[in-house]
Amino acid sequence: MAERLIAKNRKASFQYEFIDTYTAGMVLTGTEIKSLREGHASLVDAYCLFINGELWVRNLHIPEYHFGTFYNHEVRRDRKLLLNARELLKLQRGVNAKGNTIVAVRLFINARGYAKLVIALARGKQQHDKRETLKKRDSDRELQRYRRQNN
Repeated sequence: MAERLIAKNRKASFQYEFIDTYTAGMVLTGTEIKSLREGHASLVDAYCLFINGELWVRNLHIPEYHFGTFYNHEVRRDRKLLLNARELLKLQRGVNAKGNTIVAVRLFINARGYAKLVIALARGKQQHDKRETLKKRDSDRELQRYRRQNN
């Protein structure tokens, strides 16, 4: 069984320039992982921050599990990310640099059934960089369209 994509932050690559990416495990409750396995989650406003030397993801939306009773979880609670000490140190140094942040890029369930979050150390793009990205995307789309017509 390969990894199964649950959610993707499409705006992240448009708004940010990725410096480095990491795959982190997450500390979840039972109803959260069940909801994820059903394919429900949203990374729209999710970002990461350090609290007492630990990395946490904030505003990751995992809806309540349909069959959960009073054991259901809070929808937008802070969730701890699991990385090794070297990776945490690199991320903390990177965040301390001006203009850098950590954004959630992709949420998936790996082959072993664990939920993983791909995060990226990122720098915000300027307006002209965003226009450049749009131009490149349009030209790539035109090139693909041209290739399909000629084959």
